[in-house]
Amino acid sequence: MEAFSTVSEADCIRGLRKVRELFQSYSVTTDMALSHLNLLRPVLCRFGSSVVRTPLVTRSSVPFLPQATCPVVLPNFARHYATKKSKAKAKGQTAKVNIKAALVEDIISLEEVKEDMGAVLTSLKDDFSRNLSIRTSPGALDHIIVTTKDGKFPLNQLGQISMKSPQLLVVNMTGFPEATAAVTRALQDSSMGLNPDVEGTIIRVPVPKVTREHRENLVKLAKQFSNKAKDSLRRVRSNTISQLKKSKEGVSDDTIHLIEKQVQQMADSYAADIDKQLATKTKELLG
Repeated sequence: MEAFSTVSEADCIRGLRKVRELFQSYSVTTDMALSHLNLLRPVLCRFGSSVVRTPLVTRSSVPFLPQATCPVVLPNFARHYATKKSKAKAKGQTAKVNIKAALVEDIISLEEVKEDMGAVLTSLKDDFSRNLSIRTSPGALDHIIVTTKDGKFPLNQLGQISMKSPQLLVVNMTGFPEATAAVTRALQDSSMGLNPDVEGTIIRVPVPKVTREHRENLVKLAKQFSNKAKDSLRRVRSNTISQLKKSKEGVSDDTIHLIEKQVQQMADSYAADIDKQLATKTKELLG
C-alpha cells in the first residue's frame, strides 16, 4: 500500500486509460485487464470520483467488474431532441406586434383602420339579422333593392310594408304606383323564393313555409354575405398598406414592416370574428 502513496492523479488516469485499452483489445484476456484494475483500486479510492470520468467497460461481452468500496460517479450525457409536435407548435407561432397608435399617428391612423374593419363586421351582423331570419317580419323585405328608371332604391323607400299574418306580407305602392312592376320584379328575383301577387298598387307576398331546403338556402346566403364581408376586409387592409407605402419617406423600413404586420393582425382578428358569426348563424338556421 505504501507504494501507491507516491502515485499522482495523472498516473492514475493513465492507468485507467490502459485498462480501457485492454478491455477493447481482442489480444488480451479479461483476467489480465481485471488484474490491472485491481492494482489501481487503492488509488481510485484515494482520489475519489474526480478520477473516474468515463465508463471503463465498453463491450457488452465483458463480465461485470467486482464492486469497489469507493463511489464512482459517471456524468450524464443524455441529449434531448425536439419532437415533431414541438417543432410544429414553434413553427405555427409567430411573434405578435402591439404598436401603440399614438406612436405612429403621424404615419397612419390605426384607430381609423380599426373602425373601418369594425364597420365591416357590424354590417355583416346587420345583414344576418335583416335577411336571414326564419321568423317573418316586415323588415324581412327591407334589404331588397329595386331598380327603377330613376335609379336603385331599397324597397322600404318605395312602398309601405306590413304583415297581415305570419304567412303573408303586403307592400302598399300607393306612394309610387309607377314602381309597382319594378318592385314585383325585384321580389321575384330575390334569393328568398318569393312569388308576389299584384292587385293594383297592392302587392301580396306569401311567405314560404320554412322547410329544410329553405334553411339550407339561407345558409348559402349567409356564406355569400360572409365572403363579401371578407372581401371588404381585404380592401381595407390593401388600402391601408398602399397608404402606408406612400408615406415611406423619412420612415425606417423596420417601422413600415411592423405597421404592416400590425394591420395584418387586425385583419386576421376580424376575419376570425366573421367566421364565428357565420358558424353561429349556420347553427341557428339549420336548427
